[in-house]
Amino acid sequence: MNINLEYYKIFYYVARQGSVTAAAAELSVSQPAVSQAIKALEHAVGIPLFVRTGKGVRLTPAGEILYSYVQNGYETILRGEKKLREMKGLESGELRIGASDMTLRFFLLPYLQRFHEAYPKIKLTVTNGPTPETLRYMQEGRIDFGVVTSPVTGHEEVSVFPVRPIRDTFVAGYKFWEYKNRIIPLKELADVPLICLEKNTSTRRYMDQFLKASGVLVHPEIELATSDMIVQFAKRNLGVASVVYDFAREALESGELFELKIQKKIPERSICIVQGSHATLSSAAQKLIELIREDIS
Repeated sequence: MNINLEYYKIFYYVARQGSVTAAAAELSVSQPAVSQAIKALEHAVGIPLFVRTGKGVRLTPAGEILYSYVQNGYETILRGEKKLREMKGLESGELRIGASDMTLRFFLLPYLQRFHEAYPKIKLTVTNGPTPETLRYMQEGRIDFGVVTSPVTGHEEVSVFPVRPIRDTFVAGYKFWEYKNRIIPLKELADVPLICLEKNTSTRRYMDQFLKASGVLVHPEIELATSDMIVQFAKRNLGVASVVYDFAREALESGELFELKIQKKIPERSICIVQGSHATLSSAAQKLIELIREDIS
């Protein structure tokens, strides 16, 4: 049978109301249209579904069997529609973000706090990882968008929106005091014990490319997974640390570390929002990005 699904919708409301008139009012259609739809449905299934009573209509035994199935199906659809309305109105749903330790700590976290306070029913899922991993998760559809550090290269299908400048630097403790009050040629960095992030990070790749472009090849003695640990190692005089300034700020201001004056300035880069160029963002993701854009504009 190829039956118009609208007939089942009308059947559901007539059965639930026990009245053609009441069903017509709830559906905002005419009473004759409802009666015609019920007759068409009964004709299609080949069996009466309602009998008239003094107060309206009631289901026949066959109608009760059909209603048990139609009720489950249609009410499931109604619950689905309600869930979509809640998601659109930010009353439910999930926000999935990919971010690194740095982008979370020095940019994203305050926005997540404000968003959660405004929309507490939205589940927040933050996948923590370096930029290459975040970009891969976005391409696989595992996150709505990412917050990463530039440069973002080799991903033409990704939209990149810079939101905050950052700068890289070299810092050290008292054991390396000889470097404090002079300008240091880049080539000397090849002769000091360097502490760097692991190679699978955009920060490490950026610094390696900067030094290589300046004719300097370095071989770090210590490679660590997080910039926080790099600062801790530098404070214990285990080497000269390559780190984003924000991580070292507190130690620099307290005098535990000092910033090396490098002869060639390291170009600034940015924290960026990245999203698929053709991806359709959820209402929650759109709202958070909108909040960020409004704040930095």
